[in-house]
Amino acid sequence: MSKPQEFILTIENVNKSFEGFKAISDLNFYMDKGELRTIIGPNGAGKSTFLDLITGKIKTDTGKILFGNEDHDLTKLREYQINRLGIARKFQTPSVYEDHTVFDNIMLSLPESRGVFSSIFFRLDSEAKDRITEILKTIRLKDMETVIAGALSHGQKQWLEIGMLLAQQPKLLLVDEPAAGMSDDETKRTGELLLSLEEKHSIIVIEHDMEFVRQIARKVTVLHQGKVIKEGSMDSIQSDPTVAEVYLGRKHSTAA
Repeated sequence: MSKPQEFILTIENVNKSFEGFKAISDLNFYMDKGELRTIIGPNGAGKSTFLDLITGKIKTDTGKILFGNEDHDLTKLREYQINRLGIARKFQTPSVYEDHTVFDNIMLSLPESRGVFSSIFFRLDSEAKDRITEILKTIRLKDMETVIAGALSHGQKQWLEIGMLLAQQPKLLLVDEPAAGMSDDETKRTGELLLSLEEKHSIIVIEHDMEFVRQIARKVTVLHQGKVIKEGSMDSIQSDPTVAEVYLGRKHSTAA
């Protein structure tokens, strides 16, 4: 196991209830810097609540969530403070500036161009242009930089939003069901994109599509009733009888 100071994210003894319903129960979770982690689990397992707690959208009842080498306690910070530490979240539905070009979407996401006054006085220099070009190449939209974002396919909008988050230079990227609503080809390309970001960024992916999970899986965490019941390779997850029982509702099967 890695030393504690090497963890990008440390979650210990976290609990969260909503009107008597325990969404997160004594949760412990550890993630290395530069890791690509996939989280799966049945509906109601606590996956979205898990992300909400990390980003500060909701607060823990008990427990601690520490981020980075300096062990910032996220439970004591507001959402904007957590974002400024370098935690960015992508929701299931893509959110882009549909009336602006692909290039402008990335430009408007640069840290130095954000805010009312910054956006008014911001001028692109060669370094910023190079950063935007590199991001467009990474998300495979370089040839579409002049296209209005509203004209993109669903998958392309997903990639553009990932690019917008990359422009913020996040240390931890939270991606919620990126394959939802995509074609098979788009799903494959999304997996390739996330794999290309591995080690450059720490990434948590929440996903239901098991074919997609198989494509990107390094280490998989299975949540059930708000706690971790299994972690390991995809092969070990698939062969685990407990996972089969709680995830698929039957005792003798594999997670497929």
